Amino acid sequence: MARLDIAEVVEQAGVPASTLRYYEDKGLIKPIGRSGLRRVFDATVLERLTLIALGRAAGFTLSEIAAMFETNGKVNLDRKMLLSKADELDLTIRKLSAMRDGLRHAAKCAAPSHMECPTFRKILRATASGLIAATPPARSLKK
Repeated sequence: MARLDIAEVVEQAGVPASTLRYYEDKGLIKPIGRSGLRRVFDATVLERLTLIALGRAAGFTLSEIAAMFETNGKVNLDRKMLLSKADELDLTIRKLSAMRDGLRHAAKCAAPSHMECPTFRKILRATASGLIAATPPARSLKK
């Protein structure tokens, strides 16, 4: 079994040591021992860190990601949760696409004032109704 000390994991994974310690505190990764004061990990930690990064990039919370790992180290992806996240991403993509298209229109709109432009007014109404959110809705940080 290949062993990596924390400095090697930091270098190979491109993750700060503080993040590794945080992930350890959250139960996402586990060292196999120590070499002096340094944590030592099995080389499979690199794949696990990649899975964590993928989950974070997709918008999963660390608690949701932790639920994907079984105690024996295997990965168990909840397909319903994956589909739910994909649906959430679809909605975000639609909102961002509408915003992008609106901004492009506003940038080249020939109306004397944006407030006189019917398309810009439509964007304002969509924003006022919540269809285009200024900030994403708060998500619970399940601990």
